[in-house]
Amino acid sequence: MSGISRRRLLFAGAGAACASLAAGTPLFAGAARAAAGDRLLTATDVHVKDYPTVEAVRWIGETLERETGGRLKLRLYHSGQLGRESEAIDMARFGAIDITRVYSGALNNAFPLTRALCLPYVFDSVAHMRRALDGGLADAVLDGFAARDLVGLAVYDSGARCFYNTKHPIVTPKDLHGLKLRVANSDIFIELVRLLGANPTPMSLGDTFSGMETHMIDGAENNMRSFHSSRHFEAAKFWSQTEHSYAPDILLLSRRTYDELAPDDRALLRDTARASVVVMRAKWDESEGKARQAVLDAGIRSNEVDMAAFRDVARPLRDRYLQQPEIQTLYRRIRDVA
Repeated sequence: MSGISRRRLLFAGAGAACASLAAGTPLFAGAARAAAGDRLLTATDVHVKDYPTVEAVRWIGETLERETGGRLKLRLYHSGQLGRESEAIDMARFGAIDITRVYSGALNNAFPLTRALCLPYVFDSVAHMRRALDGGLADAVLDGFAARDLVGLAVYDSGARCFYNTKHPIVTPKDLHGLKLRVANSDIFIELVRLLGANPTPMSLGDTFSGMETHMIDGAENNMRSFHSSRHFEAAKFWSQTEHSYAPDILLLSRRTYDELAPDDRALLRDTARASVVVMRAKWDESEGKARQAVLDAGIRSNEVDMAAFRDVARPLRDRYLQQPEIQTLYRRIRDVA
């Protein structure tokens, strides 16, 4: 079966999986069987078991097992069971694990093309981001991982990132002045928080809750789904809708694993991973509103912000990165579909 036909059928299957992730009949008949023996792939994610990215990778595993008659299987370690994202990246590069889902901000320093996805206010909405990714932007970024022992499988979007804290509502940038905020270990996010007048503190997601409880930090920035699933709303009672970034997540495969797979298995894995984006988005859209309502019911104070003021303060950072030709090229592609 051709790659194009397989891809169409996989996406059709992913659409059906949005209604139910339960196993059904094979997505396509007569899938090629490689001569290689059985293979158990390992995948890792720091998010909890029902997080949309975890659900999507679980669907990948179910699909691989079904389409190969059980020859390819996937064992998924969620909730940070195998360590932090920074550790997962290295484990994948050296072949200790096969697949990992990583926040793009954690990849900025090592993989420059991801910076275009993380700059402040480059995307206007989730819909805008999805148009850009589906229009070839995702492929352009994923190709950049080949230089460092990784294979880019898919780009999973992850909503609007906003600030939350333990002190007070954030309406204008001056309300951030003096706050200590957790950020990903990314120069872009460190510089942005500093530019807005707060004190950036690089820290893993897993350490953020205790950091707020012990007053090591005053808050953080993330999407609503993570704010809820990490239970950060129990420590930080103020959510401010800054929407300063729509930085997505990246699904990565160890290059060593890719090279060991038979050609047909490589194609099946890549096509299935791309098809899983549909599953992930459906789960995201279904759960984000529920997460927002849950934190509001728990007493979180949510407020709108002076978006123009935030954009003005962030603009010099964005413009400086746009002096890099490869970033500017991707930025133009993003804005062309706004």
